[in-house]
Amino acid sequence: MQKTLIINAGSSSLKWKLFEMPSEVILASGLVERISMPGSIFTIKYGDHQKFEKTVDNLSQEAAAKMVFDEMQNLKIINELSEITAVAHRVVAGGQVFKSAVEVTPEVLKKIKELSNFAPLHNPMEAKGIETMAKTLPNVVQYAVFDSKFFTDLPEKNAIYSLPYELTQKYQIRRYGEHGISHTYLTKRAAELLNKPKSELDLVTMHLGSGASLAAVKNGKAFDTSMGFTPLTGVTMGTRAGDLDPALVPYLMQELKADDPNEIMMMLNQKSGLLGISGISPDMREIKAKEQTDPRAKLAVDVFINRIVKYAGSFLTELNGADALVFAGGIGEHNDDLRQEIIDELAIFNVKLDKDLNKAGHEGLISSPDSAIKVLLIPTDEELEMVRQVAEL
Repeated sequence: MQKTLIINAGSSSLKWKLFEMPSEVILASGLVERISMPGSIFTIKYGDHQKFEKTVDNLSQEAAAKMVFDEMQNLKIINELSEITAVAHRVVAGGQVFKSAVEVTPEVLKKIKELSNFAPLHNPMEAKGIETMAKTLPNVVQYAVFDSKFFTDLPEKNAIYSLPYELTQKYQIRRYGEHGISHTYLTKRAAELLNKPKSELDLVTMHLGSGASLAAVKNGKAFDTSMGFTPLTGVTMGTRAGDLDPALVPYLMQELKADDPNEIMMMLNQKSGLLGISGISPDMREIKAKEQTDPRAKLAVDVFINRIVKYAGSFLTELNGADALVFAGGIGEHNDDLRQEIIDELAIFNVKLDKDLNKAGHEGLISSPDSAIKVLLIPTDEELEMVRQVAEL
């Protein structure tokens, strides 16, 4: 029986799922939070709603990986490491180099590192995660599954920027989009729920979490995306600024007397967005809890909704309507008030929610029968999409 381990390595977290294949049964899943920080939280869910949790100070990525394997054996999830026959890693930026999932070779790993400029907060950590797993499981085949894959065939008019054309070609400057694994899963699942061939499906998919992006899907394929050359642009996110005037970078360098543009880029990536506006937290739950009493919290929520509505509205116009709007991601899946506020702002498209279905928050249709466009709530499953892409190889 084959077992495939799916890894999603972030700058401060390590998320994973162990699948039995080809049945796609989840044997266990886990999350290591606050890596290299005080109070690192290590969690495993397995068996019949069983849970193992432990707090360890300043847990490194290497130590976290070792702990995952040690505890999987201690909890009898696996008997020995040789049961794991494949490891797949989520990699954010594949650029124009990788247009499908691939087996990781030394040359592939080198290219993933070279693409770090396209996703500076992600690719270096994901490359490190691949190296960590290679040390722990040296005889196991590793794969890279790319978030950018879904957007590699964007129409040229939506893919390129209005720069001198020679530069866009020479330096591969284009919209790469992210959360592509999620948008791929959402498109396939929406086709199932609507009982319609994917090739005939037009959607606006909204992956709304700490990182957030929208995609326009035409005839089952990516048509446009809110994210750009890097994951920084688009809607307001947990700590990312989203769209802004690029002239702000030299302006802020001058005003803040910063010598290195990377200082400003780090601020735009890590200290902006919901955190920067609210001054409270990058977590929408904490911000929503204070929006009635804190004007900056209310402003953060309003800006978040406003940017989503701008993109959703423009995508619906580009598509000349759509079969459905899809909510997904941590915020999109769990915040019924926010879903209602977003749909209310899109009233000009005659889209309406069923208040009871929206409140219940179950997967499926949450729009009212008289809504001109259906609204779906779909809990995204990036790990399942990843394991399926690996199985295809």
